[in-house]
Amino acid sequence: MKPRIAVIGAGAFGRNHIRVIHQSEHAELAGVLEPNPERADEARKTYDCRIFSSLDELMRNADAAVVATPTVSHAEIGCALMEQGLDVLIEKPIAHTVDAGRALVKSAARNERILQVGHLERFNPAVIALKPAITKPLFFEVHRMSEFSPRSLDVDVVLDLMIHDIDIVLSLTGESPDDIRAAGIRILSQKVDIANVRLQFPSGCIANLTASRVSTERVRKLRLFQPHEYISLDYSRQDAVRFRVKPPMAIDFAPLNAPKDEPLRLELENFFSSIASRTAPEVTGEQALAALEVATSILDKIEEHARLVAHTLGTP
Repeated sequence: MKPRIAVIGAGAFGRNHIRVIHQSEHAELAGVLEPNPERADEARKTYDCRIFSSLDELMRNADAAVVATPTVSHAEIGCALMEQGLDVLIEKPIAHTVDAGRALVKSAARNERILQVGHLERFNPAVIALKPAITKPLFFEVHRMSEFSPRSLDVDVVLDLMIHDIDIVLSLTGESPDDIRAAGIRILSQKVDIANVRLQFPSGCIANLTASRVSTERVRKLRLFQPHEYISLDYSRQDAVRFRVKPPMAIDFAPLNAPKDEPLRLELENFFSSIASRTAPEVTGEQALAALEVATSILDKIEEHARLVAHTLGTP
C-alpha cells in the first residue's frame, strides 16, 4: 500500500515536493496545507489534490508529511506530526536553533518515527559518485554563491546556503571539527549575506567554505584533495572529475560515473523507502542536528570576529 504523503507549505520548495510526490509510483499525494489562498488554489488546480484546512485535518488523512515551511516553525510542526504517528521529512535546516533541532530528534526517537531532513545535495548524482571515491580527505575548498533573492531572508547565508556544504563535509570526513574560524558580513539584509569559514578536523583535514547570496553569478563547486589525487565536483552540472598522479611524472584524469537525475526525486524516494522498511534515511535527524550545531558555532565565531573588527575600528 502506498504511503499517503501530505505537503505543508506550497512555496518555492513545497511546490516541487508536491510535483514529485504526485509523479511518484511509490507514494500518494494526500493533500496540501497552505495558508496562502492563491498558492493553495494553484496546487489544487494543477494536481487535483485535496487542500487541508488545518493541521489536525491533515494528520487524520496522511501517513507522513513534508514540512516546507519557514525554518522557525519546523520544530513545532514536526513534533506535532510525529506525536500523532506521522513520519516527517523536514526541509533544511532542521530547525532555527540547536534546542529546537534536539526536540525534533527526541520526538522522532520517542514516537519511533522516521525523521529525514532535506539536505538535498546528499542526493546530487555527483556527490553520490564521490562517496565511494573517498579515501583520506586532507583538504576541501568549497564555494556556493548565489545572486540575491528575497527568499529565505529569515535565516543568514550560513543556514541558508553554507549548511549544505557543512553537511557534505561532515558526511565525507566522518568527523566533527575541533577548530572553527569564520568571518561574515551583512550587506543587503539584516542577516549575514556572505561568509568565509575554516574548519579543522581531529585528523588534520582542513575545509575552507565560502558562501554568498550577493554574488553576480551562481557557483556550486567543491574541490577535494586526498593522497595522490584531486577531485573537482560541480553541483550544478552534477559531475565530478578525478585527477590522479601516475608514476613517474604524469597526471591521469577521468570523470566519475554520475548519471544525471533529479536530487529531489532521489531524496523523496529515499523517504518513501525508509517509511516502508522502517530503516534510517540517508540524512537522519541526528546528522542534520550535527550540521546545525557546526553552523551555529560558525555564527558565534562570525559575531566574535565582528566585535573584534568593531573594536579595531573604534565603532560601537
